[in-house]
Amino acid sequence: MKTIRGPGLFIAQYLGSSPFYSDIDGVSGFAVENGFRALQVPIHDKAIIDTERLEESGYINDWLGAIERHGLVVSEIAAHRAGQLLAVHPAYDLIMDAFAPARLRGDPAARQQWAEQELRHAIALAARTGAGKLATFSGSLLWPFFYPYPPAPPGLVERGFAALAARWRPLLDHADSLGVDICFELHPGQDLHDGATFAAFLEHVDEHPRARLLYDPSHLRLQHLDYLGFIDRWHARIAAFHVKDAEFRPSPDRGVYGGYGDWIDRPGRFRSPGDGDIDFPGIFSSLTRFGYDGWAVLEWECCLKNAFDGAREGARFIADHIIQITQRDFDAGMRRSAPSDDLDRILGLRP
Repeated sequence: MKTIRGPGLFIAQYLGSSPFYSDIDGVSGFAVENGFRALQVPIHDKAIIDTERLEESGYINDWLGAIERHGLVVSEIAAHRAGQLLAVHPAYDLIMDAFAPARLRGDPAARQQWAEQELRHAIALAARTGAGKLATFSGSLLWPFFYPYPPAPPGLVERGFAALAARWRPLLDHADSLGVDICFELHPGQDLHDGATFAAFLEHVDEHPRARLLYDPSHLRLQHLDYLGFIDRWHARIAAFHVKDAEFRPSPDRGVYGGYGDWIDRPGRFRSPGDGDIDFPGIFSSLTRFGYDGWAVLEWECCLKNAFDGAREGARFIADHIIQITQRDFDAGMRRSAPSDDLDRILGLRP
């Protein structure tokens, strides 16, 4: 067994104009003040990290220095938007264009090429920082058909996974050459959104060793998956962990899909850690049992509580749930070795 590291902070929700933060030094200071020890850094905000300047040794050294001066490390690099843009069904083109530079909007092929390059930048940054892990989404070609009527044509799902794998395989190979894991966050709206879809993807990338998982129980809870059993099934692939709570309150009017309601009106809602109904003691116990020694990273998303209270309480929540592993078995002092003859006597097989 190993001890989980933490708490870490996914800084995406804390970026912006005052009272939020617009540079890495400011958000690092905020993280330390609230008890965090690591940052999960997204690449979509050029004010935080400019991926086009990664070849400038002075730039990246200064950037890392700003983090390290606060006593922090980088837990993971995050490229969710780029991952999303690697595979976009045409039904979502206009909406997804908002995640791409203005010059690429209206040009899906150019947008996809840009997303691939951004992911390569993110992989390089994960290697350069020593984090060795990239958190991302898979993108989606199949999501319009997840609950189809009429049924999807035979072979459509297989073809979709083959096409998705063809886009990710070169990136997985590139990540492998740099010693980086690509950790897919299973999320509704993505082709990889549960264990079955991740298994299908693995089959199409030949069980690639760098295809790993970011475990976020909130997305599993809102799909009514067994999120503790998921750890039993997939622990060998879990390489990153978002601590994000959720709750599901049955409604006579809305179901799992939410009835197009805002988050506050949905039966399934994201909450700050400890305010939802997820069994975090069970999660930390299971991850510890299976030797997860990565970071427990707060991702604040709550439909009620403000982000700053969520950060302060979330850091303490994670710290309180980390299990410092035992240095000895509790019954070690009662055990004694015995030769085979004594074993037989203990069993009553000989006098």
